[in-house]
Amino acid sequence: MSPLRVATVITRLEGGAGAMALRGARALDPREFEVTLITGSGDRLLAEASAAGLRTVVEPALRAPIAPAADALALRRITAVLHRRGFDVVHTHCAKAGAVGRVAARRAGVPRIVHSYHGFPFHEFQRAPRRRGYLAVERALGRITDVGLCVGTGVAREAVRRGLLAPDRVRTTGVAVPEPRPHAEPRRALGLPPEAVVVGAVGRMVPQKSPEDFVVALRLLDRPEVVGVWIGDGELSARVRAEADRRGVRLVQAGERTDVLDVLGALDVFALPSSYEGLPLAVVEAMRCGVPVVATAVGSVADAVVPGRTGLLVPPRQPRALAAAIGRLLDDPAWAARLAEEARAHVRGRHTAAELATDLAAAYRPSSSMTCGNGLPLQG
Repeated sequence: MSPLRVATVITRLEGGAGAMALRGARALDPREFEVTLITGSGDRLLAEASAAGLRTVVEPALRAPIAPAADALALRRITAVLHRRGFDVVHTHCAKAGAVGRVAARRAGVPRIVHSYHGFPFHEFQRAPRRRGYLAVERALGRITDVGLCVGTGVAREAVRRGLLAPDRVRTTGVAVPEPRPHAEPRRALGLPPEAVVVGAVGRMVPQKSPEDFVVALRLLDRPEVVGVWIGDGELSARVRAEADRRGVRLVQAGERTDVLDVLGALDVFALPSSYEGLPLAVVEAMRCGVPVVATAVGSVADAVVPGRTGLLVPPRQPRALAAAIGRLLDDPAWAARLAEEARAHVRGRHTAAELATDLAAAYRPSSSMTCGNGLPLQG
C-alpha cells in the first residue's frame, strides 16, 4: 500500500511552530506517510528538513504580513503545486499559511484538510474591528477543515467557544520536546558571569512575545545582582537593546541558538512575558530542564504551568506582576526548587515526538474517531 502523501504548509519554518511542524514530519513513519514541507521562508530548520530527507518547496510569496498581491500569488502557486503532486492530505500551520493553504487545498481538490492552531491571530489586545475580522475568517476556514489540531486544552477550549469549527472536529495535541543534554558550563556558553543571578526568556523578539515587558519587569525587580538574558532574535531586537540601556537593565541578548535545551540550566528563573500564545515549546523545555517558571496566563500555558504547583502565572501585559513573581521565586529558592521538581515530573514522559506522531497519524487518516498520544480517546 502506498504511503499517504502529506503537504505540510507553514508560513515560516522557524520558531516554535516551525520546530513543531518539522519534528512532527520527522517523527511520522515514512512507510505510511510521505511528507513535503511547503514554506515561505526558513533557515536552519529548512536545512534540517532537507538533511533529514524531507522534500521541501519554498514559496517566497507566502509571508506573514497581509499583502493582497503576494497573498494571491502564493495562493495561485500553492494551489498548482498541490494539484500537480496529488496530495492526500494538506496540513497547515499558523494564520497566513492556514488561510492560503486551506483555500489552496480546497481548490486543488485535496481529500483531507488538517490545520494546527498554535494560537490565534486574534487576541484581547487588538482593536475590536480587526479581532472581529480575524474571527470571521477563521470561522469560514473552519468550514473547510476536517480536523483542527489545537496545541493544548486552552487553545482547544477557545476554538470551541469561538465556534471556529464544529466541536467534533476539534482535537487536542501537545508539543514535542526532546530530552536535554545539559551543557557543562551553560553560563559561559551564554556569556554570563558565573556569580550572577540569571532571569531568562526564550522566543522571537516580536510584539507577541512582549520582550519590552521583560525589560520593564527586570527594572522593577531592582536587583543589581540580576542579569537578564533573552535567547532569540527578531524585529524588536534593537528597540529592546535601547530600552534596556535606557533603563539601566543588565541584559544579554544571546540571539538565535541551536542549543537552547542544553543551556537553559544557566537560568535561575525562566520568564515568559508573552501577550498571547498557544503552548510555547520554551515553557516545556524550561520545565524539562528543572528551571522554575513564571509565565503569563495565556493560551494553553496553564496546561503546563499549574499555579503554585509547577510554576507561577501572572496576567499578560503587567510587568509589575511579572517582577513580583520572579522576586518571590528568587527570595525563596527552596520553594522554587520544589516547583521546578514538580514541573519536571509533570512533563516527564509527555510532550514527546512519538506522542505528536500518533496524533498526526490519527488526524491524517480518514476515520470517525481519534486517539491521543497516550492511547486514550480524544474528546472532540
